[in-house]
Amino acid sequence: MATLSIHFDPAVIARLTSASGDDTIHVTLSLGSGSDGATASPAIPHGPLAALMQAGLLKPDTVLTFHQRRANRSGRAVVTADGQLIVDGHSSVFPSPSKAAEAVTGNVINGWTLWHVEGDGRTLDELRRELDAQ
Repeated sequence: MATLSIHFDPAVIARLTSASGDDTIHVTLSLGSGSDGATASPAIPHGPLAALMQAGLLKPDTVLTFHQRRANRSGRAVVTADGQLIVDGHSSVFPSPSKAAEAVTGNVINGWTLWHVEGDGRTLDELRRELDAQ
């Protein structure tokens, strides 16, 4: 009989225990065989964020945020290894920053100028301009 063993990083456990009932928690499973050391092949970024990821300007698991004071709304998204965005409160992934922003705001909006990298505050558009300058 096959056995399924799931190991969570302590940071994941901390996030799960601190989540409120309204939080959406996304868990990604990678299939591999623990006995022969095989791992799943790494995801290859595609789509609009791929060039930023391939240049090392954007990494998987990077948190993106925005806050619109006038509309009193904010958003949080996480970059996946294949270059898509997981937006808090939504069950599907989004292929582009603008589609992810639209899912939060309900309006057609430029996600490149809306989303900021958590920590340093740069927008995706600023990262894109940095890539163009290289």
